[in-house]
Parts: sequence; structure tokens; C-alpha cells
Amino acid sequence: MAFAVSDEILGTFVPIAVYWLYSGLYIVVDGLGMDDYRLHPKGEEVKNIVSKWTVVRGVLVQQAFQIAVSLLLFTVLGDESGTVRKQPSALVIALQFIIAMFVMDTWQYFMHRYMHINKFLYKHVHSKHHTLVVPYAFGALYNHPLEGLILDTIGGALSFLISGMTPRTGIFFFSFATIKTVDDHCGLWLPGNILHAFFSNNSAYHDIHHQLYGNKYNFSQPFFVMWDKILGTYMPYTLETRKGGGYEARPVKLNQAQQTDKTD
Repeated sequence: MAFAVSDEILGTFVPIAVYWLYSGLYIVVDGLGMDDYRLHPKGEEVKNIVSKWTVVRGVLVQQAFQIAVSLLLFTVLGDESGTVRKQPSALVIALQFIIAMFVMDTWQYFMHRYMHINKFLYKHVHSKHHTLVVPYAFGALYNHPLEGLILDTIGGALSFLISGMTPRTGIFFFSFATIKTVDDHCGLWLPGNILHAFFSNNSAYHDIHHQLYGNKYNFSQPFFVMWDKILGTYMPYTLETRKGGGYEARPVKLNQAQQTDKTD
């Protein structure tokens, strides 16, 4: 007898598997000697306040919350008849992807920015993510569980519901969003990265936000940069070759950036 797994179950667990597999790929790649493509030299990792094992545990906790909420959502919205929804045309699926990306970006921009503006939320919730001054791939989802619930889980649920995508489409969308998030935190600028060809929101762009001078800028994630540009929180930067190897994302207007040395 064949063992069938529902699209809802796959949509819950496949993005988590993708997270660790794609992060693991970056660990392997970095271990091959990628110093010429790092945004920070290895010595700067001492700036990170938490250990990598603490980050792993933190991500697993967040993913446990994510699983619980996802299963609850599918239980409430599920079709008791067990009928699998028919997939729409490729054009409709593409439109649903675009809508979901816009919804997720909009939600995460305003929630993310508010967590910087609100001193209580920054100190007790969002600052956990910023303990990684030098980001790396599997630290992408290292957040306070409340932040993970608000930004990622609720943001994902809204994207899924508003776009009207099926659970099967959701498998691919959330796997893609996971890949994009991991890529933005990988700390590397690899040649031929196809995501950089389509998205200005990338590892260098997000690295600016993780630095003290960029704490009030570049809130957009994970796809576009439109809200930063529309609302004046976009920090232009140049990607420069670092003496000794690697790259460095540097603000174009450093004097403006230095005015943000203190967190809101």
C-alpha cells in the first residue's frame, strides 16, 4: 500500500528541510575556502554575541512554533472531504507568487521596522536576531519566538491566504522564500548567484542592516527593496574589494550612516 503525504504536510515540513539543506550547502561551500567572497573576514565573527550551537537551538525552537501554527491553520481551513484542490494554470500560479511576495514583503517591512522603532520590542524581541552582527546562512531564522510568529509565520499565512494559492503551490513558494532568506544571510557574495540577477535585496543589502550604522535602514525582506525606497529607509551602498581578500558593503553616504549609531 502506498503511503500518501498530503500537500499540507509537505508544505509544512519541506521548507524546513530546505532551510537546513541549503544552509548546509553554504557551510560546505564556505569550508572550501571562500575567503575571497566573504562580506566579513572570519576574524570578525567574534562580534557575534551567541554561539552557533545556540543559534541552531533557537532556529529549531522557532521552527517548532512554525510547524504547530501551520498544522493548526491547515486543520481549520482544511477540506474535510479530503479532495485535493486542482492546480490552476501556470499563469495564475505565477500571479499568485507575485501577490504572495508582495504581501510577505509588505507585512515584514512594517513589522520589522516597528520592531526597531519600538524600544521595548527591540530590546526584548528583535535584538536577538541582531546578536549576529556577522550573519551566516543557518542564522537566517535565529529570532525570538515571538518575532518568528509575527514576521514569518503570520506573514507566511497572510501570503498564502491573500494570494489564494493551493497547498501544493505553497510548498514551492515557501521553499523559495526560505532559500531567499538563507541566501540573504549567507555572508557571501558568490559569482554567478542567479538570485542577485533578479533581486536587489541580497546578502550585501541585508548585511548593511546588520551593521550598527545600518540599523535604521534596509528593513525590506526577503524579496524587494521598494518599501525602503518609497519610505526613505533605503541606504545606498557600494560593494568594494577588501584589502586582504573578500568584499565589503559600504554605505555611499557614510556621514549619514554614522548618525544611526544608536538604536531607536
